[in-house]
Amino acid sequence: MIDWPAIDAGIGRAIGGHFASTTRVRLAGGSINLAYRLEGASHRGPARYFVKLNRAHRAEMFSAEAAGLDELAQAVGLRVPRPVARGQASAHAYLVLEHIDLQPLSPLAMTRLGEALADMHGVISTHYGWHRDNVIGASPQPNAPHPRWTEFWRENRLAAMLDALAPAHPKLAREGDVLLGMLDRLLAGHIPEASLVHGDLWGGNAGMDTDGHPVVFDPAVYYGDRETDLAMAELFGGFSPLFFEAYWGAWPMTAGYRHVRRPLYQLYHLLNHARLFGGHYVAESRRVIAELRALG
Repeated sequence: MIDWPAIDAGIGRAIGGHFASTTRVRLAGGSINLAYRLEGASHRGPARYFVKLNRAHRAEMFSAEAAGLDELAQAVGLRVPRPVARGQASAHAYLVLEHIDLQPLSPLAMTRLGEALADMHGVISTHYGWHRDNVIGASPQPNAPHPRWTEFWRENRLAAMLDALAPAHPKLAREGDVLLGMLDRLLAGHIPEASLVHGDLWGGNAGMDTDGHPVVFDPAVYYGDRETDLAMAELFGGFSPLFFEAYWGAWPMTAGYRHVRRPLYQLYHLLNHARLFGGHYVAESRRVIAELRALG
């Protein structure tokens, strides 16, 4: 049972007054968390919020998500849901966000999103990684800062996934370990800026508000190669050519992206899906590993 009075009280404390929900609508779409739209009354008047719920031990996941949304809010022209409150209510951890009436991206919003993403990638750090770990989907994502991009991608991304997959998929892990030894050659001379990246940019994590402003959410934030966001955006679809034209027009593509770095960066997400769902993602991960090994 969901302890709605405790969640209402948490919202009230966060907004400096009170809140009482009168309508709670379960929303579809989430495979990891329960999601609800809350409507009710506060000391400020009528209010609506978007609430995510999971088991109480996942409270740290919501803390990292809220921090990631705050980090993304630095970008100009890009809207992200504002975190309102988070905490634990009986058996559940919860995260309360501002409610945004999301709609599919229009052609104009696709263009705006591409331009805004390029702006977001202009927010840079001195190291790759982030000040805290978070998750990618339901998988832990280590973000320990590192001064070298190749080492960060090897240790914090590919090796971390391969180690987690090894007990169930030892052949995939062994093939992946060979690839790890080739990264210095595959990424030779590539020293990207440590850009602020969304980390999980697929079509299901983007939309627009009622004013046509692009909105992104459900991030797996860190500072890394900006091309990782573009590679993910191409992996599962959901973005029109207008998005890519706007992005590459604002920040042109560099040599080696399409044939080397795009599949290398997509591999991380394929490995994560193999970890979470198994099935054809295991075979697809092995195929990409074989193609990358052939390049080296």
